[in-house]
Amino acid sequence: MSLNIVRRAVLPLRRARILPSPFNARIAGRCSSSISQRPGSDRVRFPGAVNSKFTSQMSFINASDMPNIPTYRVMDSDGVLVEKTREALNVSNENILTWYKNMLTVSVMDVVMFEAQRQGRLSFYMVSAGEEGISVGSAAALTPDDVVFAQYREAGVFQQRGFTLHDFMSQLFANSNDNGRGRNMPVHYGSNYPRNHTISSPLATQIPQASGAAYALKLQGLQDPNKPPRIVACYFGEGAASEGDFHAGLNIAATRSCPVVFICRNNGFAISTPTLEQYRGDGIASRGLGYGIDTIRVDGNDIFAVYEAMQEARRVALSDGGKPVLVEAMSYRVSHHSTSDDSFAYRARVEVEDWKRRDNPIIRLRKWLENEGLWNEDLEQSTREELRKNVLKEFGAAERLKKPPIREAFTDVYEELTEEAQDQMKELKRILEKYPNEYDLHQFEEGINGL
Repeated sequence: MSLNIVRRAVLPLRRARILPSPFNARIAGRCSSSISQRPGSDRVRFPGAVNSKFTSQMSFINASDMPNIPTYRVMDSDGVLVEKTREALNVSNENILTWYKNMLTVSVMDVVMFEAQRQGRLSFYMVSAGEEGISVGSAAALTPDDVVFAQYREAGVFQQRGFTLHDFMSQLFANSNDNGRGRNMPVHYGSNYPRNHTISSPLATQIPQASGAAYALKLQGLQDPNKPPRIVACYFGEGAASEGDFHAGLNIAATRSCPVVFICRNNGFAISTPTLEQYRGDGIASRGLGYGIDTIRVDGNDIFAVYEAMQEARRVALSDGGKPVLVEAMSYRVSHHSTSDDSFAYRARVEVEDWKRRDNPIIRLRKWLENEGLWNEDLEQSTREELRKNVLKEFGAAERLKKPPIREAFTDVYEELTEEAQDQMKELKRILEKYPNEYDLHQFEEGINGL
């Protein structure tokens, strides 16, 4: 099956008078295309938005009568390329092995940290079992300068973009090496470079933020053509697509032609709510077409398909001065939603076990590697043992480190501490000095002197 991003047909706009400023030119272009149709026209036309012929036959469009959007895949569940005559994969075996090891790393870390939370050594954790191919495969198509807005099941994105086990553990334990200086709950990773915005808990807030960031990149490119081409990659689950922020974010990106790729992980569940109870229609991909956005649906368990789709989506996002793209990656959430969730309360255990055995991105890529003679059972066992050893080593080191100084709960918000923040610090210090037995300050660097 060939990779084909679905595009909405758009009639060419009337040529606008050339003005000295590119911003004025865009405004003039919009104004010149505001006329709908002249008397006697055979259609309703708002250029770039509506092009509809008149008809005397009354007919309601039924979604079930429309053809479903296909799902792009490169290899089947047995790790065999679907099209024997297709060109060779445009990626080296060395890189593919790196992808596989990155997926294994996330998988091994997930098991260790889930157990750690159950032991009370960590307050919270979210695993990404069954979705590692989406995060690693898509991130492999990005550059370090591309800007990422992730949700909370994208550990593979951070792993593929250079986040280390040391970085993961430092954030999870909020110790003095944490990039976020201990301000966030676990699994809310972030880094300055590669450009990964810190994850936030509220659902879908990152979507309009991503559109705004992409618009900023576009304006920077207009002002300085020498800047390297960059896109924004925005990740979210299909449950987040039920939020108003999803619709606002996509509409902003479409109307402002922002270079952003939206990656929706459709894993079948929004916490305990299955897709059947979330929406009707042809998945999330159909919404992209409704907003006039180039769209593709891809097999999320096929890392090759995800990589190729994301590579093409990035190219499209940078074309024509910038445009948004929606990628819907189909998968299955093998894990519980989080350590606060028991998914067997709302789905059958046998269903989950069947997915684990039948198909997931790690198993599928492993089969391909074995078919190519690049992997075997001995390598699998030794690699998993080494990864678990490394995870436990960084786990122990991070757990023993102290938290950042207390004052860092107030710093780095503004360039200089505001008067309000200074007053809050003084009040906090007063309380801690008045009730020294109520607070354990030994876990923080510098103790009360850190204020």
